[in-house]
Amino acid sequence: MTRSIPEPSAWTPTRRRVLAAGAGFGLALPFVAAPAFAAPGRKKFVLVILRGAADGLSMTPPVGDPNYVALRRELALTDEALRLDGDFGLHPELKTVHRLVGAGQGRIAPAVAMPERIRSHFEAQDRLESAAGDDISSGWLNRALASLSGKTEAEGLSVGPVAPLVLRGEVPTASWSPGRAVEAQARLPMLVQDLYGDDPVLGAALARGLKTEALAQANIARLAPEAGGDLSAAETARLTRTLMGDSREAAGRLGGTVAGFMQEGAATDLVAISLDGFDTHANQAGALAGRLAYLDAMLGGLKDGLGAGWGETVVLVVTEFGRTARINGTQGTDHGTASTALLLGGGLKPGGIIGDWPTLQEARLFENRDLAPTADLRSLFKGVLAEHMGVDRRALDTTVFPDSATAPPILGFV
Repeated sequence: MTRSIPEPSAWTPTRRRVLAAGAGFGLALPFVAAPAFAAPGRKKFVLVILRGAADGLSMTPPVGDPNYVALRRELALTDEALRLDGDFGLHPELKTVHRLVGAGQGRIAPAVAMPERIRSHFEAQDRLESAAGDDISSGWLNRALASLSGKTEAEGLSVGPVAPLVLRGEVPTASWSPGRAVEAQARLPMLVQDLYGDDPVLGAALARGLKTEALAQANIARLAPEAGGDLSAAETARLTRTLMGDSREAAGRLGGTVAGFMQEGAATDLVAISLDGFDTHANQAGALAGRLAYLDAMLGGLKDGLGAGWGETVVLVVTEFGRTARINGTQGTDHGTASTALLLGGGLKPGGIIGDWPTLQEARLFENRDLAPTADLRSLFKGVLAEHMGVDRRALDTTVFPDSATAPPILGFV
């Protein structure tokens, strides 16, 4: 069952409005420094999907909202939050994100949602990734690639156990699942190549998959300083399997490996990364801290791995919906509405929050339980695709996000 969220004009923001332009977070000037830009090159976009409905009120705690502590009680993050200004902070595990914000390379959108009101994880994820109503035959990131066809040589890559819907569609893309290593001399790939190598569809897909796997193993070997980057196939396979672990080291190597796909010569420009484990109905504090530490380390590995390419990169971290404003009886939170999106990258303009803060006043909670959304996620997606990747506005409104002219792109942050 779905119910439409009111149009943005009906969300009645009250506290402050800082739509992607103008004021910074109110920090000292040395803290909000201008970002360092790399030499001009191919624009790159990384979409990170936090599956399970990540709690935005813990990712970016609204420390200045007088209702926050009363609603969240034991889950409230106050003194331990990494302060952005007097109104917002970051979860203490998001140390890399905090440094990026301080360098003018990070922004937060603390109250965003898709237009449909859905409480099912799977249906909400489909809507997030297709952004085309009930039509889930393709994803908006694949349709964006299609709109760029002939204008650039942009290529797409999905990272995760399953290729996400957001990159499925008519444009061929690569996929890579961390932890699955393919031996260079393994018998199965050679047999499959013999069977399907000449097939115009399957042969091309197989060649793309083998190329992706070979590049992944080369990237992993490069990230092994203890071996000087010179690993045997068995050692590379072992190290590949460690990327499935939950440690910060594994996450950093995963980010560095993804960066390797995006280096000059690899030519991957649009990447979708799926991270699971954000459904925190019980004992949220410990579980969420672990997942955010993993996210933070992965982002750090990605930035370091890209080097100068970070200056041409935008990273958008989103989730399918948020969690309830009130803590539940099992020290967790339940399915909600608005959540936080993180916008990171070397090409961002420094500034404040994206969207409005609706406050946590009881009268302003959505359905008397959730943080109310003040920005449409599609508008955020459109802003990145238009300003950073050069996707045409008409294509955004009609084909990338069908029938979405009422959700204009949020501009001015890249």
